[in-house]
Amino acid sequence: MRRLMAVLVSLGVAALMALLGVARAADTPREVPLTIEGNRFMPEEIAVKAGAPFVLIITNKDRGPEEFESRDLKIEKVIPAGKTVRLKIPSLKPGTYGFVGEYHEKTAKGRIVAE
Repeated sequence: MRRLMAVLVSLGVAALMALLGVARAADTPREVPLTIEGNRFMPEEIAVKAGAPFVLIITNKDRGPEEFESRDLKIEKVIPAGKTVRLKIPSLKPGTYGFVGEYHEKTAKGRIVAE
């Protein structure tokens, strides 16, 4: 009987630990890559889940810096040449949020669509 009880407790502890691990993984914000190359953002449109925070990972492959600017999101961040920057974006309401590369506004344009 003691052996059966020990096995059941061990199984219960293992199940609880697995559930906690799943909960932590679900709490981890999604990472969304964005590349600056040729004075353009790629991709130009990013789809994210409305109501869920995410991390925008911006890599600048150009030889000069670029400023990621979104008036809609109230974010301005200079991305140095050859560097990668991580921006934590809070959960968004459904809608479209524009952004530009301030140093090359004619070509560096994009949008985040929260659905």
